[in-house]
Amino acid sequence: MYLILDLYSRKVVGWEVYAEESSEHAAETIRKTVFRERKGGIAPKVVLHSDNGAAMKGATMLGTLQMLRIRPSFGRPSVSNDNAYSESLFKTLKYRPDDPVEKPFDTLEEGRKWVSSFTGWYNEEHRHSAIKFVTPSQRHRGEDREILTRRDRTYHEAQKKNPERWSGKTRDWTPIEKVTLNPQKEVVSKDQNFNEEKSKKMRQIV
Repeated sequence: MYLILDLYSRKVVGWEVYAEESSEHAAETIRKTVFRERKGGIAPKVVLHSDNGAAMKGATMLGTLQMLRIRPSFGRPSVSNDNAYSESLFKTLKYRPDDPVEKPFDTLEEGRKWVSSFTGWYNEEHRHSAIKFVTPSQRHRGEDREILTRRDRTYHEAQKKNPERWSGKTRDWTPIEKVTLNPQKEVVSKDQNFNEEKSKKMRQIV
């Protein structure tokens, strides 16, 4: 299964199921996705992050990305959980009640039918906790702001009517703005910590 997830909206924007893995299949999947999503083009500075598999690094795939003006990005070697967004999606997939892990598909078409059903549910019905419980498709279409504004108003009205039910503020329905794949954490060295402590003590002495 080839699956393309939009990082911002969490929507599955493209998928394909083939009998084998290849760079050609990966290229065809991204090509179909781009032309369906952008109707023949795609905005500049788009990045496709994937694992280090041969299919994703093959000449056909890389050539297709170059043609579509998409910059390739690859996970760190020997790091299985480099993409938390993808890991989250596949966990949701594997814990579905109808997950076929115990009973493999008899045909390729059965597999495609199941993935089509899953992505339809995930995009259109699943209220994603990481995007304030709107569906990925709602966020992808830009409808999440209005939905969250209405929720915020409803919560505040409920609090005014029944203040005794609320021990603090209402739930935060502020839309998620910036999304980053692997946020860079600020690293403070031991020497920097030592120098800061030394400077602090000197200020106290003075």
